[in-house]
Amino acid sequence: MPVATPEQYTKILNKAQESSYALPAINCTSIITINAALKAFSELKSDGIVQFSTGAGQFASGLTLKDSVFGNIVLAEATHRLAEKHNVLVALHTDHCQPEKAASFLKPLIAETTARRSKGLNNLFQGHMLDASALPLAENMTLSQEYLKLCAENEIILEVEAGVVGGEEDGAAGTEDTPEDKLYTTPEDMLEVHDSLNGLGRYMLAATFGNVHGHYKPGAVKLRPDILSSGQKAVIEKYGKDAEFDLVFHGGSGSRKDQIHETLDYGVIKMNVDTDTQYTFTRPIVDHVMKNYDGILMVDGEIGNKKAYDPRGYLKKAEESMAERVKVACRDLKSEGKTLFGSI
Repeated sequence: MPVATPEQYTKILNKAQESSYALPAINCTSIITINAALKAFSELKSDGIVQFSTGAGQFASGLTLKDSVFGNIVLAEATHRLAEKHNVLVALHTDHCQPEKAASFLKPLIAETTARRSKGLNNLFQGHMLDASALPLAENMTLSQEYLKLCAENEIILEVEAGVVGGEEDGAAGTEDTPEDKLYTTPEDMLEVHDSLNGLGRYMLAATFGNVHGHYKPGAVKLRPDILSSGQKAVIEKYGKDAEFDLVFHGGSGSRKDQIHETLDYGVIKMNVDTDTQYTFTRPIVDHVMKNYDGILMVDGEIGNKKAYDPRGYLKKAEESMAERVKVACRDLKSEGKTLFGSI
């Protein structure tokens, strides 16, 4: 069963933390993009994460429904079926969910897992993200406590965020106007997160260190991975090695390899990749359209070329291209060849 059980996922995360590598978390919006992620994971023997946003759910449910919960269930169930044919273990996560959407988005998805568990089935999702980073940290943690308890009851991992990831990505809280001091999580912030959530269940922390959503020209983004080191050190010095955070790197697209590797040394076990895979998915479609323009369009009474406008033709190219970018993420995060499929 290549969608990891809660027990298997715990072992995968523990191994990543112990061995200083991370799982690539690939945002998907369709069966085609799910297949691209699974193709890359399988070919590089890397366990990984397939994740969906509220916007992805709306898109997947169709223009008539625009139902983010139903769309996420459809995407997740499709991943469960498709993953059965692959030889790696994958986990399913939801991405940024803001506080005002939590009750209508996270709670129904958690309830869906509860229903599956009552039938002896695997969790629908292995992780959910509550992004309450726009709130004052105390309010953020109060809400996070509520959802961590709900998740823990179902062996689901909750991802929380302290500090704001800059840029904009499918409804994420940060904007280009976010004050600079909010882009860097302090050691005091990380201590407060630990003190608020410790003992309630397993969680991941998206601590911010200047990272942004989207893609920017070289030099525009000033990452400070040492922020993660300082925060981990403060927590471990006070509470011991067992208090080390499972950290998440948001805004992984476009990041330098040396900075990615540095974050692995500081406890990052999950990195989100979306912008780069969106681009690599779309680029071959553009190439196909430009090279086959006359065949795609029915102009001046012509009938066009069915092979040129058959969506399968250009979407296969898109899947292949996206899969190659996912492979780059696996290599950058040092997860290549480290699947625990068949050993746990």
